[in-house]
Amino acid sequence: MEDLFCLDEQLTTEEKLMRDSVRRFVDEDVLPSIATHYENAVFPRELIEKVAQLGLLGMVLPQTYGGLEASQVAYGLVCQELERGDSGLRSFVSVQSSLCMYPIFAYGTSEQKLRFLPDMAKGRLIGCFGLTEPDAGSDPASMKTRAIKVKGGWRLNGAKMWITNATIADLAIVWAKEEDGSIRGFIVERDFKGFQTNEIKHKLSLRASITGEIVLEDCFVPEQNYLPGTEKGLTAALGCLTKARYGIAWGAMGAAQACYESALQYAKERIQFNKPIASFQMIQSDLVDMYTEIIKAQALNLQLGRLHDQERAGFVMVSLAKMNACREALNIARKARNILGANGISLEYHVIRHMNNLESVFTYEGTDNMHHLIVGKHITGISAFG
Repeated sequence: MEDLFCLDEQLTTEEKLMRDSVRRFVDEDVLPSIATHYENAVFPRELIEKVAQLGLLGMVLPQTYGGLEASQVAYGLVCQELERGDSGLRSFVSVQSSLCMYPIFAYGTSEQKLRFLPDMAKGRLIGCFGLTEPDAGSDPASMKTRAIKVKGGWRLNGAKMWITNATIADLAIVWAKEEDGSIRGFIVERDFKGFQTNEIKHKLSLRASITGEIVLEDCFVPEQNYLPGTEKGLTAALGCLTKARYGIAWGAMGAAQACYESALQYAKERIQFNKPIASFQMIQSDLVDMYTEIIKAQALNLQLGRLHDQERAGFVMVSLAKMNACREALNIARKARNILGANGISLEYHVIRHMNNLESVFTYEGTDNMHHLIVGKHITGISAFG
C-alpha cells in the first residue's frame, strides 16, 4: 500500500528490516496455504519453527531470555504483517509473547525467567493464558477458579474458556482467586496432575487458530511455579492484556490492509458496463474511505508505539487504539467484501477469511463496549462499569 504520509521515514533501519523480513515470510510461507488451513480448521504448526527463527517470540525481551530487545514499534509492525497473513497466526505470537512470556518476565522470579523464557523464545515451549471463564469474560474479577494454599504449593480448581493455544500448550499462565478474594497468577505445566485441555470445535472465525478450554481439578501447583509479582492482584493480569491489546491495534490494520489491497486490485480488473468498476464513483468512495482509515490508524499506532518505547503509553491509550483499529478494520473488510461481490465469499480472495476473523478480534482482549467505557471513564471522570 502506498505510504502517502511518509510514515516509513519515522521508522529506524532495524524496524524496517524486521517488518520486511516478516512481510516476505508471510508472502512466501503463509499466504500460499493459509486458506486451506482455514477451511480445514487446522493451525499451521509447521510455521512455529520459522516464526521462532525470525526471533518473533518475545522479541522485545532482553537477549538474556531469548529476546531481540526490539522496539515496541518493531513488535507492532510484526503484528501488522502477521495479521496481513491471518489473525490466527498473529494471535499465536501475541499469546506466546504478550500473555505468556511477558508475565513470566514481569512477575516471575529469576529462576522462572531462565527456566522458561529461552525455550519459549525458541518455540520449544508453547504457552497459553487462562483468564477468561465460562461465566467471567468482561468481568474477570468475578472469576470462580480458586487457589488454596497447601503444603509445598497451591491447589487449583476451576475452568477457563476461549483459550488460544490451549491444546498445544506446554504451560498455561492461570489466574485464580484465593479464599480472601485476592487474584494470583501461576505457571501451570501440562504434566501437572489435574490439568486438562479440550479443543473448541465448530468455529466460523479464527479457524486457523487453536481455541480451547482449560479444566483444573485439584491441580497441584508447586510453590516454585507461583508468580510472586502477581501479588498486586487483577492489575497484574490486566497489565498483560494491555500488552496484547497493543499488538492487536497494529495487527487489525494488517488484516484491513490485506482487504483493501484485494478490493483495489479487483476493482481495477473487474469489468462491468464496459469499464472497470474502479471507475465508478461509489466504488472509489469506498476505496478512499478504506485507505483513509488505514492511514489514520497506522499513524495513531506509530505514535502509541513511540510512547510505549518511552514508557509513557497508558492503558487508556491502548484501549482507544485497539477499539479504533478493530472497528475500522471490520468496516474495511465488509466494504471490501461488497466490492468483490459474489467473489467476496470465496477463500481465493482472502477477504471473507479476514472479515470472519475480525469478528473475533473485535471481541477478544476486551470487547468494543468495554473499551468505550474505559475511554469514557477517562474523559468524563465517571465510571459506567457495573
